[in-house]
Amino acid sequence: MARSRTIERKTKETDIHVILNLDGTGKSEIQSGIGFLDHMLEGFAKHGFFDLKLSCKGDLQVDGHHTVEDCGIVLGTAIKEALGDKKGIKRYGYFILPMDDALALCAVDLCGRPYFDYQCSFEAERIGELDTELIREFFYAVSYSAGMNLHIRMLAGVNAHHMAEAMFKAFAKALDQAVSRDERITDVLSTKGSL
Repeated sequence: MARSRTIERKTKETDIHVILNLDGTGKSEIQSGIGFLDHMLEGFAKHGFFDLKLSCKGDLQVDGHHTVEDCGIVLGTAIKEALGDKKGIKRYGYFILPMDDALALCAVDLCGRPYFDYQCSFEAERIGELDTELIREFFYAVSYSAGMNLHIRMLAGVNAHHMAEAMFKAFAKALDQAVSRDERITDVLSTKGSL
């Protein structure tokens, strides 16, 4: 059964359309209006083996906040809905990813309960057209919309581009692990019987 979803969200601030396939090959078509965010989401799709199409028309004349946060909300919703009842998935995933000077840790639990812990500080205020403080907002929105525990820590890093890219790729690898199926799991991986 295909684990894919199409999600649309339209507000006065953003108009977003997402198609996500958790069982893809890493293909992406991203047009968020923010070049660096596009680059990060392309890396997320490629390294997680997710097929992702995302288009967003946001109020960038204000700033990037609504666009970045709402893209996170829609992506998180797509992840949650594509997973369905979560039967047979590993549930947990983690990855430590190096990228030159940067070393990022990401851990995921697809438990249905949102929790977000983010430990990273950037010296640069912007990477391209993206305010670095919005990276935290993106992942917070994904976590809460998907109902996942998400921990991200920057263990080392100097270059802001490398640090951000390491985070997005570590998240992709951890999520890929968490959503993958294990034939030993016949129901859901919880003593409660549901996630």
